[in-house]
Amino acid sequence: VLPGEGVPVDGVIVSGQTSINQAVMTGESLPVDKTVGDAVSSGTVNQFGAFEMEATKVGEDSSIQRMIRLVQSADAGKARIVGIADRWATWIVVIALTAAALTWLISGQIIRAVTILVVFCPCALVLATPTAIMAAIGNATKHGFLVREGDALERLAGVKVIAFDKTGTLTYGAPEVVAAVSVREEIPDEELYRLAASAEQMSEHPLGKAIVSCGKKAGIRPAAADDFQMLPGRGVCAAVEGKTILAGNPELLREHGAALTIPQEAERRMEQGCTVTYVAVDGAFTGYIALSDTLRSESAAMIDALSRLGVQPVLLTGDHENAARAIAGQLHIQKVQANCLPEDKLTAIDGYQAAGQGVCMIGDGINDAPALKKAAVGIAMGGVGSDIAVDAADIAL
Repeated sequence: VLPGEGVPVDGVIVSGQTSINQAVMTGESLPVDKTVGDAVSSGTVNQFGAFEMEATKVGEDSSIQRMIRLVQSADAGKARIVGIADRWATWIVVIALTAAALTWLISGQIIRAVTILVVFCPCALVLATPTAIMAAIGNATKHGFLVREGDALERLAGVKVIAFDKTGTLTYGAPEVVAAVSVREEIPDEELYRLAASAEQMSEHPLGKAIVSCGKKAGIRPAAADDFQMLPGRGVCAAVEGKTILAGNPELLREHGAALTIPQEAERRMEQGCTVTYVAVDGAFTGYIALSDTLRSESAAMIDALSRLGVQPVLLTGDHENAARAIAGQLHIQKVQANCLPEDKLTAIDGYQAAGQGVCMIGDGINDAPALKKAAVGIAMGGVGSDIAVDAADIAL
């Protein structure tokens, strides 16, 4: 499988190292490093390195085909609410016709029968419901909500649980530098940041791009880099101002002979859900740069408002446990399920609905599509989400 290609079937890597974009299956915003013995799923995208793999599941058994079946089964099991107005209108018509016929038979005057029909006319009742729904949809559109089905508003009124995806929904889905820390006195934190940004200038990895872009926002001007090397599944190597700079994971530094003892502060940041890039200068470990997905500015206020309404927020994410707990802690979300595959999100929603709790699902990724279909109401992040998620949802933001 070459760089940029999709993984065709589920399998295991037998040679090579790479980084895989697993957003289609887990919703994770960053590629995941893979090496020999690691499993890869169909539908995911190979980012950087070439590798050979052995197929383990093909055709209908593959991950992407299972997800397609999940969407289809979720759609088939979703009941449509029949409007109360329509049911009553049917009986009113039957009663009106019967009353008119009896009046004509008893009185012998057709004008009285017509009067009965006029008085009984259910037009107001029949027209009131769709008019109210259309007014609500029109009002919602002014606030940026595209309601695709009128009865979604009716279902939304009965929701007791709102399940959120994390990446791209509660967060922006793009890593930001939150700390640059040097462990060598002769190289200050800002100088470490500048050297790392200089080395990462030509990197195609999202972490490398984030270090460069965040550095520029902070006023750091990268220097020219020579002999740039992208090392799949490891990081980058470059020469900056006569110094050899390594920026990547611990394996990269150890393979190049840089003795690395991970600082406690870096471990603490990883426990909080950060991703850490380690930096070595001229073969000596120099420091690290911590990156984290950032919360949307309105997320906390929105979660608090839902809690005041008596609606329980739940976090369902494909990200690892530390990142999920860190975000949930900031937002006061009590219930968290991490490392969720599409079928895990579907099972969680099934469990709530089996307990008689209406669930609204909010997500943005392809991996959220089955859950969006299964939930009583599915809401997709229209501006940043995938087309498949928007198509599966009842409401798009």
